[in-house]
Amino acid sequence: MEIERIQVGALNSRAIIYNGILYMSGTVADDKLLPMKTQTEQILAKIDAVLAQAGTDKSRILSATVYLADISKKDEMNEAWKEWLAGDRPPARAAVEVTLTPNTLVEIMICAAI
Repeated sequence: MEIERIQVGALNSRAIIYNGILYMSGTVADDKLLPMKTQTEQILAKIDAVLAQAGTDKSRILSATVYLADISKKDEMNEAWKEWLAGDRPPARAAVEVTLTPNTLVEIMICAAI
């Protein structure tokens, strides 16, 4: 079975497809000066674009890991997440506090069925 790589860079690929599953690298906002909710919205739009490129969509996300620089802002991230979700089909998800690069408030990784 072949491994397909999407948006290959020097250090990583944006996503890998193997055996009908898309494994996406951690995604961060382009504008790190924005607040938590807006950074999350930017990330989710970027995830949508990669899912579309892979021929799938957010309704087929299996799992998500959300890394937060400040867990006390989880509700702000959840506002954007709830607005974005595909109806009544949420993925399995974990949200944890970690040290991220400067001004990065949130980073999201997902796995999705193709």
